[in-house]
Order: sequence, then C-alpha cells, then structure tokens
Amino acid sequence: MNETITQANKLCRDTLMEHLGIQFTELSAGHVVATMPVDSRTVQPMRRLHGGATMALAESIGSAGSTFLVDIEKFQILGVEISGSHVGTTSENEVIGIGTLIHKGKTSHVWEIVVKDKHDKLVSICRLTCRIIAIKNK
Repeated sequence: MNETITQANKLCRDTLMEHLGIQFTELSAGHVVATMPVDSRTVQPMRRLHGGATMALAESIGSAGSTFLVDIEKFQILGVEISGSHVGTTSENEVIGIGTLIHKGKTSHVWEIVVKDKHDKLVSICRLTCRIIAIKNK
C-alpha cells in the first residue's frame, strides 16, 4: 500500500498536482484520499480556497483512483466531466479530499469526491466521470 502511494505521488512530479501541493495519502480499489494545502498556490484574491483548486484536487483524486483500477499498459484515463458544489470554506491550512467510486463500468468510472477541512467541516462535494480508453497498438 505505501509503495502504491509513493508511486502515485512520484507520478505527480512536474505536474499541476505537484505545483498545487496535492499529496495522496490513501489509495485502494474504489477509495482515494489526498490532501492539498490552502496557501498562496490555492487561494483566490480574498485569501479563501479557490474553487478551481478544489476541482483540480477532485479530478486528481478520481483520475488516480481510476488509474489504479485499470491496466495502464492497455488503457488510459481521461476526466470527461466534473461538477462541484462549494458549500463551505475554511481557514485551515489544508483540505482533505476523499474519493469514492460510485460506478465502475467497462468504459467509464464515476467518482464522488468530498472535500473537508481537518475538523471534518464540509467544503465541497464533487462528481467526476472518467472515460477508460483502450490504447491502440502502433
């Protein structure tokens, strides 16, 4: 398990996830948890967590979860639709995203991602649909 988390975080080097400080902390079939700092990289001008950063966290969680469920030698994962309701904000220095697989089809996965602060205060509820695409032989 720790090896899988290390690999997932290593894959994020030199990407948006690294830039935003997103770190995976749990990764298993149908369940993904990651953290993201609330700092100058992820806030809007009013110094509150930016909804776009929250959506990036949610898409990162769902995409990682789907990647974990397929053979990456044969398939690639693409986020095709994301929605979110930002129902709260936080003054904490970190948020936690918890992703749960709610549909596992052959060509699509649907994830629910709940974003909370460290006091379990709800910040956002997001839904991501990932498309599973076969890699064509060259």
